[in-house]
Amino acid sequence: MVMGERGLMSRILCPKFGGYLTFGTLEEGKVSAPGQPTIDELISLYNFRSIDADTKVFGIIGKPVSHSKSPKLYNRAFKEDGVNGVFVHLLVDDVNKFFDTYSSPDFSGFSCTIPHKEVALARCDEVDPVAKSIGAVNCLIRRPDGKLFGCNTDYVGAISSIEIGLQGSQNGATHTGSPLAGKLFVVIGAGGAGKALAYGAKEKGARVVIANRSYDRARDLAELVGGQALTLAELNSFHPETGMILANTTSIGMQPKIEETPISKEALRNYELVFDAIYTPKITRLLREAQEVGSKIVTGVEMFIGQAYEQYERFTGLPARKQLFRDIMADY
Repeated sequence: MVMGERGLMSRILCPKFGGYLTFGTLEEGKVSAPGQPTIDELISLYNFRSIDADTKVFGIIGKPVSHSKSPKLYNRAFKEDGVNGVFVHLLVDDVNKFFDTYSSPDFSGFSCTIPHKEVALARCDEVDPVAKSIGAVNCLIRRPDGKLFGCNTDYVGAISSIEIGLQGSQNGATHTGSPLAGKLFVVIGAGGAGKALAYGAKEKGARVVIANRSYDRARDLAELVGGQALTLAELNSFHPETGMILANTTSIGMQPKIEETPISKEALRNYELVFDAIYTPKITRLLREAQEVGSKIVTGVEMFIGQAYEQYERFTGLPARKQLFRDIMADY
């Protein structure tokens, strides 16, 4: 049994692979070895008593990854739908080594988060055309023949939640088209999530600007979507018009450094709506300050729920029960 965060799955999956016992702690924080989950987490979060040799393993690969609420969402949905599956955190340093090691069909599907979305695409045997256009995947499915299929559900989850935020309704777009059409849409970050947002905004008719620490990466993505590139340092002075949309796709403001923000409060006055892909914490400093200057905000929780619908359907072949997903995340 492996210690620490990387060893957590060995404690959860031991009944699948013939282990006769595992270790947990009665109280959170009172552990006898690093990486021990609580008994309540094993039973209530990971459905430990239902895990057997036929259980399919799903997980989220990333670094960091322990903040992700994906196990909470998917394991509850598996239980409600009678799916013999378990979803775990997978702290991954090297994507290629990970897939070489965990090549068994027992490992059936993966969500993919920062910083592996672009590298994971290169590892896929087949890629959905939209994901190929974006240049990043956030969902991978292992087919019965062992081959990996990759797709991107980030852009749907994020763009639809932003449209709903602009529209103030539950349908996002109207008969006249997307509320994003013609808007100046500023994306912070040029990684996998940034590519997904830039692609989605362009498809909806927005004018796209990419701001990134590395200007070269911003320029490359801007050229891909026919947009403009900025350095992150230039963002505070960029205000060609009011009523713009801002989307942060970087880890700036994620726990534990929750007081970081990629843009000044004063500059936020130019934005009609501000979106932050981070959902831990739910209200980042960026979103808090956007509210204070009167901008609409869309949290990363909305994106998280939206992108999870398609992933769940691809994982299980079952329709995602959208209200259940919202109920699960309602107290977060």
